[in-house]
Amino acid sequence: MTDVASTTPETLTDEAILARFQRTRNQPTGSQTLGFAIVAVNQAEKRVEVAFDARAELLLNPMKQIQGGYLCAMLDEAMSVACMVASGMTHVAPTAEMKTSFYRPAQPGPIMGIGRVVKWGRTIAFTEGELYDPEGRLLAKATGTAVPTPFQSYKK
Repeated sequence: MTDVASTTPETLTDEAILARFQRTRNQPTGSQTLGFAIVAVNQAEKRVEVAFDARAELLLNPMKQIQGGYLCAMLDEAMSVACMVASGMTHVAPTAEMKTSFYRPAQPGPIMGIGRVVKWGRTIAFTEGELYDPEGRLLAKATGTAVPTPFQSYKK
């Protein structure tokens, strides 16, 4: 396995990728439910910063905290977007496996996330993600593996 990320013929800048995400009109419904927004892109580090608006009316468990499955979805979103960025916006990377550790309960409101690709190979990508509360405290952390798939192959 080699550590190479595909690039488009005309390499996109971090700013261009960020603008592309921010102006999309086709945000998936899952992303909308989570209140997803991309904050920063760093292709060199294969890293993204994201934000979520954890709305109480949608995401709470009986203890009035954000249900853990939604935190997993947020981590998956952050890591998946990091894969798209690492590929130069040429690939999606469906998650093959993910492990999540929860450190503290998440409350409704803003949640910040970081997604990164630790290693990008031809057939597998290794990813990491973290979620933080507004005070910067770690809420949850995940590691995962994903399958890099060219956009064109994915659409078939």
